[in-house]
Amino acid sequence: MIVVMKPGATKEQVAHVVDLVKDYGLKEHVIYGTDRTVVACLGDKRMVDKGAIENAPMVENVVPILAPYKIASLEVKKEKSRIEIGPGKFPIGGQKVGVIAGPCAVENLDQTLDTAQAVKEAGCVGLRGGAFKPRTSPYSFQGLGVEGLKILAKAREETGLAIVTEVIGLEQLGAVVEYADVLQIGARNMQHYPLLEAVGKTNKPVLLKRGMSASLDEFLLAAEYIINAGNSQVILCERGIRTFEKYVRNTLPLASVAALNDRTHLPVVVDPSHGTGHAKLVGPMSLAAVAAGADALIIECHIDPEHAASDGAQSITPKALKDLMPKLKRIAKAVDRDM
Repeated sequence: MIVVMKPGATKEQVAHVVDLVKDYGLKEHVIYGTDRTVVACLGDKRMVDKGAIENAPMVENVVPILAPYKIASLEVKKEKSRIEIGPGKFPIGGQKVGVIAGPCAVENLDQTLDTAQAVKEAGCVGLRGGAFKPRTSPYSFQGLGVEGLKILAKAREETGLAIVTEVIGLEQLGAVVEYADVLQIGARNMQHYPLLEAVGKTNKPVLLKRGMSASLDEFLLAAEYIINAGNSQVILCERGIRTFEKYVRNTLPLASVAALNDRTHLPVVVDPSHGTGHAKLVGPMSLAAVAAGADALIIECHIDPEHAASDGAQSITPKALKDLMPKLKRIAKAVDRDM
């Protein structure tokens, strides 16, 4: 359930409600909105005296949460969450649509710095790049590890871009937290609950990718694990799901963007690269994603896709990225957003 405070409720009055919630053995999660404050109450509510909480000073009402994902639900927080990333504090979930771009994997210093400069010049706000690479085949390129993280940090130093990179396991979490601005949880790890709880104990924004066969409820419950552990800075990423189709690597269900915006206050990002698997489809699906209500895009961009260590087929060139950006701005303007 949620306890909705009246406008103008003081911190002391909110704290009093929190104490009442704890007295009933519930876990509290305080959400400060634009107009009012809400206290989400998590746990067994059967023994709660709803009337006692409603009678507390400046409590407007007590409302049950019907969605299985409690804190991520739009029932709890009506306005979109804004999550700031990187040195520039770009707000994902705000009026502006952001673009994060970069190679699938960090291959070497020159490749990463050259790509970072191109991404910056195109007008992007973040640099993506894998230092640790979870690959289907054990013989594929697995990434540079900590050395890759150091290269990404160097790229941030030179460009000011936010660094988005994947955490593939508990063993790598400490190193990634040290160097990255945004912790990415890949599709394969969407239901790796110990990892979700671990990133939930950090203070870094988390980009959570949808599992290849996950329903939207399962996706949002995975986000709930992170938030429940203490980190409310969760950004959802639709990266396509596995279907019977063969002409794309994954099927990119853009209806999920609108559906998520109808269910949750968390920002929604779209990955058209993994969502299609083909560079020629990245541009059209990027435009469609912004039209559908995406708060940001995360795109694979490589200076030499033909010789990329991984995912070259779905990586666009810096020139293609630069040509795409003005089109994205026009679509954003058409749906009352900007870039």
